[in-house]
Amino acid sequence: MRHILFFGIVFLGLLASCREPFEPEIDPVDLDVLVVEGYLDSEGIPSELSLSLTSTIQSDGFTNNLVNGAIIYLENAAGDRFPLTELGGGKYEFAHDIDEGGVYRLRIFLQNGASYTSEELRPIITPDIIDVGFDKNEDGVEIFLTTQGDENADDFLWTYEETWSFRPPFISLDKYVPETQQIVPRSEEERVDLCYISRRNSDLLLETSSRFEDQFVFRQAIRQINKGDERLSLRYSILISQKAISKDDVEFWEILKENSDDLGSIFSPLPSIIGGNITQDQNPDAPVIGQVSLGVVKQKRLFIDIREVAPWRAEVEEYFGCITEPDTVLVANYDQYFRNGGNIPTTPVFLENGFVPIGYRYSRASCVDCTRRGTNVKPDFWED
Repeated sequence: MRHILFFGIVFLGLLASCREPFEPEIDPVDLDVLVVEGYLDSEGIPSELSLSLTSTIQSDGFTNNLVNGAIIYLENAAGDRFPLTELGGGKYEFAHDIDEGGVYRLRIFLQNGASYTSEELRPIITPDIIDVGFDKNEDGVEIFLTTQGDENADDFLWTYEETWSFRPPFISLDKYVPETQQIVPRSEEERVDLCYISRRNSDLLLETSSRFEDQFVFRQAIRQINKGDERLSLRYSILISQKAISKDDVEFWEILKENSDDLGSIFSPLPSIIGGNITQDQNPDAPVIGQVSLGVVKQKRLFIDIREVAPWRAEVEEYFGCITEPDTVLVANYDQYFRNGGNIPTTPVFLENGFVPIGYRYSRASCVDCTRRGTNVKPDFWED
């Protein structure tokens, strides 16, 4: 009986080992579908249009499917063309001040010979943002805005771009010069103790103003910054863009939002064909995912200083474990410790009553050089 049981187990094991991974069949029509996304500002504020191709569910996203080399322009009823400039990475910039009373179509020409045309686009005049502000709450800080819709602008899409300044754990005012094997002061342009990071949001923020009395949207939540976030460790800026959109736009973005909530982001592989207002010229029945909007974008910027939210202690994972090494690197050993750039001198060490350092304390470059994570060039809009 034991032998029968033993061979039975072995047989089942062999069956299990022979299983092949399940690979669902995917209709080829759902692969390499053009994805077009953008809101073009009609008053000349630079705005972007993105082109990519769909991925399968198993892939990681659109990273390898960006569409470059396309010719794109907006065309009015009189045949006047307003070209978009290629930025690279599947991005194209529109920066034209056009007549808001006109009717337009977007034309897209790909390198493979396929061309696409949008439905008629009529610019929507977006109302002003009345106010932006923030409140501290038990989780951190919530940023909000107030606006009001009207008969021409009922539905809104909000996007934002964040920028914040930060400092590394340790400051170095000096640098090692391999050619002379000396440590010398850094110039202002070489400073690495104050940097800036910018990020665009990947969330979809939608609201319909007619849900509220007098279409008054009061303190619409835009961004929650939780305690410990580096964004508020020094000084923070958020530029909020308000875009009035059509009912068709709302339907498209809501479906996209539902997909992104399921998959993680709006740039995740799409599980289904969403549709939109773009059609392929050669085959109008060919699937295309894309909703291009046209209108006036309203913007408002908010700055938050650490003093307005203090106490605020940032926890930055990249700086966990950063220390100043206890040993002093003497002059004779500078080249050994500092030539490859992995270590950076931080604190000069002097003998009593000495004027010239006999050596330096040091730390890892990742704990000293903020340009490893951001830029030391102050943005043009920055206000200290």
